[in-house]
Amino acid sequence: MGGKHTVKTASSCSWRSVPLGEAGTWLSGGTPSTSNPAYWDGDIPWISGASLKSFRISDSERRLTPLGAKTGSRLVTKGTTLFVVRGMSLKSEFRIGVAARDVAFGQDVKALIPADGIDAYFLAHAMRAHTDQILRLVEDTSHGTGRLDTDRLQELVIGVPPLQEQRRIVAAHSAFERWIVALDGVLEKLRVTEQALAPAQWDEWDQVPLETVATVAAGVTLGSEPVGDGTVELPYLRVANVLDGRIDTTDVKRVRILSAQFERYALKPGDLLLTEGGDLDKLGRGAVWDGQIERCLHQNHVFRVRCGERMTPDFLALYTASPVGRAYFQRVGKQTTNLASINSTQVKKMPVPVPPLDEQERLLGPIRAARKRAGELEKQIAKLRTVQRGVIEDLLTGHSKMSET
Repeated sequence: MGGKHTVKTASSCSWRSVPLGEAGTWLSGGTPSTSNPAYWDGDIPWISGASLKSFRISDSERRLTPLGAKTGSRLVTKGTTLFVVRGMSLKSEFRIGVAARDVAFGQDVKALIPADGIDAYFLAHAMRAHTDQILRLVEDTSHGTGRLDTDRLQELVIGVPPLQEQRRIVAAHSAFERWIVALDGVLEKLRVTEQALAPAQWDEWDQVPLETVATVAAGVTLGSEPVGDGTVELPYLRVANVLDGRIDTTDVKRVRILSAQFERYALKPGDLLLTEGGDLDKLGRGAVWDGQIERCLHQNHVFRVRCGERMTPDFLALYTASPVGRAYFQRVGKQTTNLASINSTQVKKMPVPVPPLDEQERLLGPIRAARKRAGELEKQIAKLRTVQRGVIEDLLTGHSKMSET
């Protein structure tokens, strides 16, 4: 934070309460005709609900020409707050940001040009601090997407301090972000290092079908759950929990099964989990389970691979995530219109290299060291995010204030 600002208890800071409807000028967007080439492939970013992913909005996959922005959309200038009001993302998150350049936007997004005396970034932070309250205003549409009730949103009241205090709050957030970005850069270098430490040639060892060195099993099929005596409700891992190289347990669902089925579906530390379906280039993504949740199951769309005495789980995970392993899954995967999938037979027949165990451990040594350091950095970043949220929320509610020292 550089020592430039400190956080002190608020005392005489004069805040005012402002309904969002009075915090600036509200604008709606639009989509020019996609059949008219004169409207598209220009230089003006067109922001949709799907493309609004960054807090600083500067680009989009789709762009308009000046004619397209004038004819069927809405053009706003740098410093305009933009947020999603319709789409699937509203089921779980409130996307908001500030235009870092002139942009156009679609009908799934609203723009709010801040009133005099309100900083655009402060306004965005203040709205994002009310995410839980805002998401409660989201209604389901007939198409299954979420729609934010903007009439009720305009009634939401935020606290607005003097402009100088607003800019100090924004600066405090930016200081945290710079710190986090720096750590993210180190983390990315560690991941590159880990990839570089993987074997360059996998074909130097004899290969055997995976089923000869490990067992492969599918998990619990969701649907009609048993009830009554002889059943138990337990946490389970689904595709959303199994990421590339790690298991995300921030949102774990539960399922009820027969107690007699527990051993069949239970996970053990060291089990390699591989996903059954998804985008073709993500087939077979996975990670080794570390047992962080006791008595945990896995869903049928996640394969459990349990290694025998000849194979180290981490070495097998290294191979399945390698270009060679990914190429196998892509080659045997069944492609449909939107998704691709693999079955348990294809996983069992996967050719895998089996070097001696001491060779596997030797190769894994520096990789595990890099992963350990990466894990420490991830925890540090997560802790910083938590502190950042707490500090900024205190500042935004007026419980604390920034003062120069």
